[in-house]
Amino acid sequence: MRVTVDAESCIGCGVCVGTYDSAFEFDDEGKARVIGDLDEASADEAIANCPVGAISK
Repeated sequence: MRVTVDAESCIGCGVCVGTYDSAFEFDDEGKARVIGDLDEASADEAIANCPVGAISK
């Protein structure tokens, strides 16, 4: 499942990158960006764990 990251909302905390490094990485501005897919359970977890709600389906 592909998720998206709202770069305007992202604070670059790194929870998603640290937990799912095959699906997220930091861009040049220190914000998370999507580089891969997640299974549905992992996508839901990444969404729930983002402290600013920047990740969505």
